[in-house]
Amino acid sequence: MRLEIRGAEKLSFREKQAVVLKELGYGNEEIARELGVSPTTVATLLNRARSKGYEVVIIIPTSLGLFRLRGERDGVKSVEAEDQEETR
Repeated sequence: MRLEIRGAEKLSFREKQAVVLKELGYGNEEIARELGVSPTTVATLLNRARSKGYEVVIIIPTSLGLFRLRGERDGVKSVEAEDQEETR
C-alpha cells in the first residue's frame, strides 16, 4: 500500500508529516509523540493542512490479487461485479 497526497506542494513539511501519520491511523497524541510536539500543535497542523486543500489517494498494487477490474476469477469478485449484484 502506498499513500499519495495530491496537493502536497501546498503543505509545509510538518503538515505533510502530520497528514501521513493521521492517514496511517495514528491519533493526535501518537502523532505528537512521533513529531516531538504537543497534541494542540498536531491539531493546528491538521487544520491548516485541511484549509489548504489536499487529497489522499491510497494505492494498492493489483499484484496482490485483491482487486479485479472486471468479472470474477479465482473466487475473487470485482467491485463492479458486486455492484451489479446489489442492483438485481
